Amino acid sequence: MLILLAFIILFHITSAVFLFIATIDNAWWVGEDFSTDLWLHCTNQTNCTTIDDRFPEFESVQAMQATMILATIFCCMAFFTFILQLFRLKQGERFVLTSGMQLTSCLFVMIAAAIYTDRHETLHRGEFYEFDVGSGQFGYSFILAWIAFAFTLVSGLMYLILRKRK
Repeated sequence: MLILLAFIILFHITSAVFLFIATIDNAWWVGEDFSTDLWLHCTNQTNCTTIDDRFPEFESVQAMQATMILATIFCCMAFFTFILQLFRLKQGERFVLTSGMQLTSCLFVMIAAAIYTDRHETLHRGEFYEFDVGSGQFGYSFILAWIAFAFTLVSGLMYLILRKRK
């Protein structure tokens, strides 16, 4: 039982780390001399411009920013809720609250990644880009967001199935 508990905690912490990296790091769309994410557009890793309302589809960017932040917050809150429930639940009860929070985190990260998947061509057009940003490709932060989606989904379902034992 202790090994299972350690695996669940490690799996949850890994999900949270993936969400933090995907939200913070500047690698959702990368190219030869540029990278861009939910917050910045950088050329040569030194000249960075904050994405603001002058950029096309800024409302979509704000929706992605909000849902990634909410996904990260819900994942962290679910972890603390799991630790509290570990000590407070009676034997045989399920971790329903933790599961609900983790599945909500899963929903938020899926929304952000789906919006970016749909809008990435429109997001990277405009007079603010000095070169063809469309020549880039999805970066590792974008891929980590989808992996975090899968991890939060699996852990949310694990918490739903899991019962507290002695």
